[in-house]
Amino acid sequence: MEPRKRHESGPSSPGATAQEFENFIYLVSHDVRSSVRALLELPQWIEEDLREAGIRIDGSLKENLALMNTHMRRLDRMLIDLLIYSRIGRMQSDDDVPWDEAIESVLDHLRMPPGLRLIRDIGARSIRIGRNDAVTLVSSLLSNAIKHHDRDKGTIRLSTREEDGCICLEIADDGPGIPPDSRARVFEVMTTLKPRDQVEGSGMGLANVRKIATHYGGRIEWVDPEAERGCHLVLRFPKAAPPLH
Repeated sequence: MEPRKRHESGPSSPGATAQEFENFIYLVSHDVRSSVRALLELPQWIEEDLREAGIRIDGSLKENLALMNTHMRRLDRMLIDLLIYSRIGRMQSDDDVPWDEAIESVLDHLRMPPGLRLIRDIGARSIRIGRNDAVTLVSSLLSNAIKHHDRDKGTIRLSTREEDGCICLEIADDGPGIPPDSRARVFEVMTTLKPRDQVEGSGMGLANVRKIATHYGGRIEWVDPEAERGCHLVLRFPKAAPPLH
């Protein structure tokens, strides 16, 4: 009887492993979200049943139902953001996307608080990128600046320029800023510097920014603000499309 032959596959390449992991994130997020969306209705169903039974909803019961609703919505938002993260660089073709077009697309759906002023100096510049990724990039940058601004009035500046063979997108604000020792950490997946009870968010915004910049051959630079407050980022993308990996 011949010994059984063992079939072993060689080690996966880092690129293949990353792709498999992103496929896993996409599938799990998609499937889990179906259940979460059903659970989002649960607090309302419980409340309706209690009212029909003549049970008064107050005190700790009311607080617990509200808490359940808050956490389910937070989980749903987290799964949506994981799906967005897993789709970066996928399910779209690269195109020459004007920056002003991507910004307008974001502003059609993003509400600027009344006290915050957005100043744009974009010009007729484009970037070779997937359209969905361009919108995700701008949305993540603007949403992060808005969400973390701690004053009733403030300014956010978006601008583009060409420099050293790169198309640069800059965003600067006069918010509280990010301490230098936390700057690397804010780009990590699901990372927030403040508790979610203080600033609601999944911690995926700047992780999206880093992944998009990396995928399209770009890089992110911090600029120290001239004043004591504020955050200033420069994203540099090559004018010529990077070689395919």
